[in-house]
Amino acid sequence: MATDTHGGENHSPLAQFEIKELLPIEVAGNNISFSNSALMMVITTTLIILLMVAGTRKRAMIPGRWQALAELCYEFVANLIRDTVGNEGRKYFPFIFSLFMFILIGNMLGLLPYSFTFTSHIAVTFAMAMVVFVGVTILGFAKHGIKFFTFFVPPGVPLWMWPLMIPIEVISYLSRPVSLAMRLFANMLAGHTLLKVFAGFVPALGAAGVLPLAFVGALTGLELLIAFLQAYVFAILTCLYINDALHLH
Repeated sequence: MATDTHGGENHSPLAQFEIKELLPIEVAGNNISFSNSALMMVITTTLIILLMVAGTRKRAMIPGRWQALAELCYEFVANLIRDTVGNEGRKYFPFIFSLFMFILIGNMLGLLPYSFTFTSHIAVTFAMAMVVFVGVTILGFAKHGIKFFTFFVPPGVPLWMWPLMIPIEVISYLSRPVSLAMRLFANMLAGHTLLKVFAGFVPALGAAGVLPLAFVGALTGLELLIAFLQAYVFAILTCLYINDALHLH
């Protein structure tokens, strides 16, 4: 009975999200072990660096495959910033590009068998969201000083409605990192769980598992689209938050 339970746990759809220690490290009583999540982050960062190096090493008028891919990623993010923030947002391109590529490649790698999706953990997504939130808030105060507080007073609102509108605007502003983190976390968690559930039906049904197999193939394609869309949504919301900090209303 114990063996069956253990096997059931191993084949649980949620087992793929378990963080495992690969290299135990403890400093001053604090556990800072190197885990499978950290490993996938290192692999993701390495792949991004390799892509950029390979894409920019031999720049040619007729780009090769790696150069074309690197230029496609560059132009996509550059156009995104230009459309949402304007030319003033060009200085923030390295940050937004790094954020977009990190989430995108991490999401894509998470679809590979026996890999780990670090964006399916709220601690990771919330940390990234807080970096954006704190950075945007500092940017707003650095540019506007005390005038940044006027962001919480919508234009055209009569004075007598300020006591009602200001708390609403403050709560809305403070909820930004929560919604940013939860959106990415929930989509990746739900999608991978659903994929694992349907994939489990294929070997169990044998020859009758052709339909679930076809559904898993379609669902994988959908997951690829969601992986891109979630990176895009995270990046474009970051751009909009930067635009708010720069231009207030």
